Amino acid sequence: MFVLPRSDQTQAEHQPRNTAACISGVNETHVFCSSGENVRLSCNNALSGCTSTTWIYSRHSETVELIAGGIKKKDTERHERLSLGSDCSLNIKKVTKEDCGLYSCQQYVKEVQQGPGSYVYLHVLHVSSSSSQSEIRSGRSVTLSCQLYYDIFTCDYLVRSEGIDLIWVNQAGVNLQTDSRFQIFSSEQCLSSLTTTLLNEDHNREWRCQVTQRNQLKTSATYTVKYSVSSSNSEKSSQTTAAPTTQASETVSSMTVGSLIRVIVIIVEIAVFAAPTVILLQIICVRRAGEF
Repeated sequence: MFVLPRSDQTQAEHQPRNTAACISGVNETHVFCSSGENVRLSCNNALSGCTSTTWIYSRHSETVELIAGGIKKKDTERHERLSLGSDCSLNIKKVTKEDCGLYSCQQYVKEVQQGPGSYVYLHVLHVSSSSSQSEIRSGRSVTLSCQLYYDIFTCDYLVRSEGIDLIWVNQAGVNLQTDSRFQIFSSEQCLSSLTTTLLNEDHNREWRCQVTQRNQLKTSATYTVKYSVSSSNSEKSSQTTAAPTTQASETVSSMTVGSLIRVIVIIVEIAVFAAPTVILLQIICVRRAGEF
């Protein structure tokens, strides 16, 4: 049977004893990872051989058995992305935002639970863009959304009790809140948006959304600006393409004029050499006419 930790307490009263980033520890743990990463959730109460280990996932008051008796269940949506480590830890490949929730590791021998359970709360950070890839280019406005997905706890609890905060930084780690070209807005504490107008030099530039806990970095999700050709480069390309055409036209025109001049010169030369011969023929014709 699956048992939630401290079921006799309200959600707001529940105080986790430890937090970790992507590697969990002790009986109750908060793990923060970004979507697309691989994560390992530790089972601290495991018995040797893992044949007594059962992993159960809970979200929105619904529970699903992922591992039973050390054997992976085949009828779960996460089947292909799950594996059991040699230390009975649960490994999840390419974490998605839907993977957030509570993971419980229990030990059963002959259907009797052995000792307390081990509980891991997985929170997933995800960054998305308001624009499609074809719209990402210089001069365009883009809005990035950074959201921390969670379950069991409220965002207010995570912020108030766990000291969670979302921060936008550039690839050098400088807080973008201090840069006037970026507009950063938070409609709620676990959702932050960044809006800016793209510049030519933004190509291949990275902006990161970080999750910090009491000013300590837990995980981050990166967005990289990608566009092939900016509008200014397109204009330069057009000018570069047109230049050879103009030069070719001038060359053809130059060749035509040169050929015409050469023909005229040849005609003149022929006329110069042919003139004495014509005069001599005329004299001969006149003399013969006089004889008759």
